[in-house]
Amino acid sequence: MNYLPLGQSDLIVSEISMGCMSLGDDPNQNASLLRHAFDNGITLFDTADLYDQGQNERMVGQAFAGMRQQVILATKVGNRWRPDGSGWDWNPTKAYILQAVEESLKRLQTDYIDLYQLHGGTLDDPIDETIEAFEQLKREGKIREYGISSIRPNVIREWIARSNMVSVMMQYSLLDRRPEETSLDLLHEHKVSVLARGSLAKGLLANKPAKSYLNYTTDEVRQAAEAIRSVSTAAASTNRSPVATAIRYVLHHPAVASAVVGVRTQEQLIDVVLSQTSLALTEQEWQQLANALPANQYDQHR
Repeated sequence: MNYLPLGQSDLIVSEISMGCMSLGDDPNQNASLLRHAFDNGITLFDTADLYDQGQNERMVGQAFAGMRQQVILATKVGNRWRPDGSGWDWNPTKAYILQAVEESLKRLQTDYIDLYQLHGGTLDDPIDETIEAFEQLKREGKIREYGISSIRPNVIREWIARSNMVSVMMQYSLLDRRPEETSLDLLHEHKVSVLARGSLAKGLLANKPAKSYLNYTTDEVRQAAEAIRSVSTAAASTNRSPVATAIRYVLHHPAVASAVVGVRTQEQLIDVVLSQTSLALTEQEWQQLANALPANQYDQHR
């Protein structure tokens, strides 16, 4: 496994990390899965207070009790559950963030969070107030670093200009190349790392039957999956499976520090773990994949 710094921070993360939203309901099975991932080199585990009304954070915290300093825990804030549990509302205010972090710390069984991320964001947010909350939490030692989870170029630009964030989590895959338009290069220029989620496009680039995805038709999705298989077959001697090829596609850009992959079963984890032993894509291989379909672009929040 390769390990890279997040931005200009001292947080060092595995280039393949685990998105915990996909975890099931069994705490014991989840603990076994998380520990198995750690034993195979994965050190960054990403959750959010939104997931399963906090239960996801609890399971992650339980899994790593007694070994806290060996893992990088990332969680998110900004979506506030309604008291009746009927849904959630967006709340990026300083007062709420300072309140919500205390609950996340309890659920994660820790006194600090390695990476605290705003779980979304709009231009209508009180951005400076939100940043002020994160900076205060850093001074207090309750978080080590902060970032945002956003696919919106206009929001990302504001945060680059105003904050000391170290990372942006965004969806990125061969079937979602919108970050390639401007965001990846801009973040790399400003030394802000990308955590790429959705690299398998809900499994459509690996083993799931083709169906429409974003602006791509079912036939186009099938075409992308076939391109992944073609590159994987040609590179069979390098131990690169379709899962590994799809992950290596997003890791190719130097802005991307880690591919955050959702894992629910031991079988899925094995596929992801094996990806770490595969070679990076050559420029020719990456271009072959990129030529499979026209790149999509953002039509909003530009």
